[in-house]
Amino acid sequence: MVSLRHGINVVFSQDKVQGLHEPVLICGFPGSGFVGKLAVDHLIQELNAKHLADIYSTSFPPQILIRPDGTSDLIKNSIYYFEDTESNPTSLLLLTGDSQPASPDSEYHLAEEILDLVAKFNPRQIFTLAAYITGVFIDKPRIFGTATHTDIVKTFQEKGVLAMDGGSITGMNGILIGIAKMRGLKGICLLAETSGYVVDAKSSKSLLETLLSIIDIKIDMTNLEKRAKDTEALIQTIEQQIAGRTGRVVGGTQPASQNSSSNTGYIS
Repeated sequence: MVSLRHGINVVFSQDKVQGLHEPVLICGFPGSGFVGKLAVDHLIQELNAKHLADIYSTSFPPQILIRPDGTSDLIKNSIYYFEDTESNPTSLLLLTGDSQPASPDSEYHLAEEILDLVAKFNPRQIFTLAAYITGVFIDKPRIFGTATHTDIVKTFQEKGVLAMDGGSITGMNGILIGIAKMRGLKGICLLAETSGYVVDAKSSKSLLETLLSIIDIKIDMTNLEKRAKDTEALIQTIEQQIAGRTGRVVGGTQPASQNSSSNTGYIS
């Protein structure tokens, strides 16, 4: 089954999905540090989520990606689904992607297409996972958040999420939440601190742990923990190289300021 509009081509792997009941949509687009994408990709892997659809767009970079098995595909976004009917009934739609659109118009078009696609499942909440750029390496990444409704924001503190009080969230992570609110849906954007200089599995791990505590799901974090240790090793190497070039002692990672600036843009 295929739908086509605004240069967007949606290819479904199956026409019907049985049993999905008011799922939570969780989106992990590639962005700074690949923080959100790594988190959602880990969810898909550990939950053994099933493929629902691929989304292609003429606004994605004109190239193919080579997969680990040697095959190649056009750049795309993909949606998977999962339902736990045994212990704690939970339905999830999981969106991961190779790229975000290249222009503002195409971002809006893609966001509308995604929300139209999942609307048939009557989603009860939408999460986008993003990066809170600090420009410095962080020892213990904090999680920031914003939401479409004040009742959600009031729950942040008990989950260890710092409510943002200014700034903006760019790209699909912001647009999806904004359009969801206009459609009457509840949405949350969670952002993990990251330097913005490296693929940051350490921040992804912190972000995913917070998300899991909110949606009340437990998964094996072993593989992501290994990647987080790789990130720490890479950061240490970079700091040593900087110290060698400057002749200064690098005193480890630095914390970001406690207060967010109202003039800061938060790159998703």
